[in-house]
Amino acid sequence: MKFTDPKEVVINAWKTFKTRDAGLIAELFTADAEWIAPPGNATAVALKHTDHMIGPDQIANFIALEMHRLFSNIDVSFRGIHAVGDIVVVEERMRATLPGGKPYEIDHCFVFVVSGDSIKQVREYMDTRKGWQMIFERD
Repeated sequence: MKFTDPKEVVINAWKTFKTRDAGLIAELFTADAEWIAPPGNATAVALKHTDHMIGPDQIANFIALEMHRLFSNIDVSFRGIHAVGDIVVVEERMRATLPGGKPYEIDHCFVFVVSGDSIKQVREYMDTRKGWQMIFERD
């Protein structure tokens, strides 16, 4: 089902991300879509992955497969979803398990730019220091 309300497009995207089906996830994005995370963030460094993904296939592959090399038992709880025009802001907390069983918990803010029934851009914000500590520093 295709959605045209930007907020519904984004809500549907989060549901689709859970499927881990790269083909379905790629269909959510425009051909020139971008996902921009903070440069040098711990997830990108740990996975030897870019912090600026371009194109639906690269984005979908990361969501469906690559991020799961670092995170398991992922649980996302939403604190708010706010929409104005074609901009949708998602506030969420991600909890997961890191390799070796260490817990991971961080708040994110995502700014989605929606074009029609597809996502054109995602800008991701997080506490990069906290992420680095959880992934790379020992207790």
